[in-house]
Amino acid sequence: MPDLKPFDSVEVLVLVDNTTDNLSSVPAFVETEFGALGRKRRGAWVLGGACLCCAAHGLSCLITIRQGAEIRTILFDSGPEDRIFEQNVSRLGIDLGSVEAIVLSHGHFDHGGAMLRALQIIRDRNGGREIPYYSHPDMFRTRAMKQPDGGMLLLEDVPSIDTLTAHGAKVINTTEAQPIANGMAFLSGEIPRVTTFERGLPGQHRMKLNGEGWEPDELLMDERFVAVNVTGKGLIIFTACTHAGAVNVLKHAKETFGDTPIHAVVGGLHLAGPNERIIPETVKSMGEFNLACIVAGHCTGWRAMNALSDAFGEERLVPISVGKRYTF
Repeated sequence: MPDLKPFDSVEVLVLVDNTTDNLSSVPAFVETEFGALGRKRRGAWVLGGACLCCAAHGLSCLITIRQGAEIRTILFDSGPEDRIFEQNVSRLGIDLGSVEAIVLSHGHFDHGGAMLRALQIIRDRNGGREIPYYSHPDMFRTRAMKQPDGGMLLLEDVPSIDTLTAHGAKVINTTEAQPIANGMAFLSGEIPRVTTFERGLPGQHRMKLNGEGWEPDELLMDERFVAVNVTGKGLIIFTACTHAGAVNVLKHAKETFGDTPIHAVVGGLHLAGPNERIIPETVKSMGEFNLACIVAGHCTGWRAMNALSDAFGEERLVPISVGKRYTF
């Protein structure tokens, strides 16, 4: 069982998400994009379109962990493409030079498509230092979705190890769990699939290693989560797409960290599309973990959001949108 000590706080800034929402009320631990703009631009300024972030199909979070004067920052995914990532970082006024580790949650373009630009921006600001980049070997396989007519819809590959290395990444490519950010966060290994109803991404295939044809790849065993332990609260679990299944993720976190309570889960829960059918079982099973907060967005889907709100209440469900900052 890893020794993940509790730290003072963790802050999550959403750099990319599917939605933008600056008008809905938020709890005290959340700051909207509008709130941040007003705080940073005191005095005479004009709110307009050139100030605002853009939503896109994908997810990217900047995770900042604090313990006294020590601060550690992790980039968790990059979203789908360079323009949105760079624009949102600029409009949020974020200096990425403090990023000391990058985690790619799994090998899908909507989470890793902007990684090369992210590396360039980080290294432009940090004096050109190499950045640890945590990956899983299966992330680099070519993937596709099987269509009703039997054809394959190719998914864009994430950047290769050689390309990442050429852009200044120090790639740590392993299936094993490990501490990261000087031990202030924990990156899981492969997530065991133990529930009967969570079956990954129906229809996904990957190219065989010999390059001849396709094989099923619905379980996406390359997906991992990041955990941070916050004093007085417990574990914050960052799970970008949750292809492993929300309940499998929470069960594995509970098994990994024993008696440490899980305070919040943050990320996409992938209960849209064909996984809408498992919304009732997922929501019911999530109730077993007594979560104080469910910060859901990206691929969760509106039907699942409604079901989560009905089950856990508006006080515990806090939707993700681009530009929001959550402080635990």
